Amino acid sequence: MAEYNVIVIGAGPGGYVCAIKCAQLGLSVALVEERDVGGTCLNRGCIPTKALLHSAEIYDSLKDAEKYGILVENPSFDFAGIQAKKAEVVAKLRGGVEALVAANKIALLRGKGVILDSGKVQVGEEVHTCDKIVIATGSVPAVPPIPGLDNEGVITSDGLLESTDTFDESMVIIGGGVIGVEFASVYASLGCQVTIVEALPRLLARMDKDVSANLQMILKKKGVKVCVDSKVLKVEKNAEGGLDVHYEFKGKEAVATGKKVLVAIGRRPNTAGLFGEGVEIASERGRILVNEQFETSLAGVYAIGDVSTTLQLAHVASAQGIYVAEILAGKQPEGDLSLVPSCIYTSPEIASVGLTEEEATAQGYTVKVGKVMMHSNGKTIIAGGERGFMKVVTEESSGKILGATLMCERATDMLSEFTSAMVGGLDAHTMGKVMRPHPTFNEGVSELFEMANEGMSIHTAPARKR
Repeated sequence: MAEYNVIVIGAGPGGYVCAIKCAQLGLSVALVEERDVGGTCLNRGCIPTKALLHSAEIYDSLKDAEKYGILVENPSFDFAGIQAKKAEVVAKLRGGVEALVAANKIALLRGKGVILDSGKVQVGEEVHTCDKIVIATGSVPAVPPIPGLDNEGVITSDGLLESTDTFDESMVIIGGGVIGVEFASVYASLGCQVTIVEALPRLLARMDKDVSANLQMILKKKGVKVCVDSKVLKVEKNAEGGLDVHYEFKGKEAVATGKKVLVAIGRRPNTAGLFGEGVEIASERGRILVNEQFETSLAGVYAIGDVSTTLQLAHVASAQGIYVAEILAGKQPEGDLSLVPSCIYTSPEIASVGLTEEEATAQGYTVKVGKVMMHSNGKTIIAGGERGFMKVVTEESSGKILGATLMCERATDMLSEFTSAMVGGLDAHTMGKVMRPHPTFNEGVSELFEMANEGMSIHTAPARKR
């Protein structure tokens, strides 16, 4: 008889959620983790990054406090204190997850999990048996083969978040995706001279093009130098002890200089050392391949989260963890995994779900777009919010909501109204009937659906006739 019903390898947001759900459904569970419970998201990703962003936002607000009648003389920051607060938040949340694991009577096995075969996992010197295995080992930072990335001072997001070094006055960020722009926001707010070098033609290339244009404008306003369509050639130490990032733009070589260089081009699946000798599993470019039930090519072995999906997001891993737990317990999964919200914690925040206007058109939809600027929203004016907007894409004939993009204050909190509507099959006309409270950021959603349904809204001036 197997020692456990399920062994989950990896205690990140996919793994620990899957383990807890399995235990709640009556299965005996072991959770394997070689580092800290909570995985990358809690310890070296989402949570510490957002803690830094929050400190940076507070500092930004103090610099502008006089506009609100609050006098703060010469505001400054203690970077060690910011780092300490980040560590405090992480430790508190990690402790909470560990307590939940214990409360659900899950065996926490410390060490590296190695799959020897279906139903066999080695941790340290011990071999444990089970009915099913769930791989939730997450991802690690991707490092491209660019000469000079082994220089001291070149780091990944993991290294930057684990670091307690003194604050650097300049930084070059290679990569203008989610990780790159979030760190640019943090360090620029604290006074660091930041340069972003991005190979693609725009920042956040997968997002709505209006987001990319608006974000680039806002970052430049913060003093960030943005170099898009720029291919990094090499990184070299300079005579002043800093680092020179050589890149090509329109056929000519240019140089960006910083005390540190952050490599933020994305992440790759973490599978190193995961499989014992002779164990083979189907994969593609390092990503473990799974079927609709998240089962791999090795019978009884499942994979969730960053290690097997192209959408490397903590909430995706958690949702997949619950889905697989229900399958393993013999239940019909109830979660809808088709709509994935995406959130970026710049200032203002960015959030999206579903299709962009470009994607919907490419898929053959005849679309109708509603868009409102948030500059006339009462709460936005009170908060002194940055230039922001909301945008919804609908099917013209039916009013079906195809996607939404928000770039405004509290965008990440408001996005779920759109996701819930899409999952529930609510169309733009139904969403337009909802009474939303005043004054709130969320009342902008009412304006948005007025624009989508009628081409006008109460607080949007009519287009001038030519």
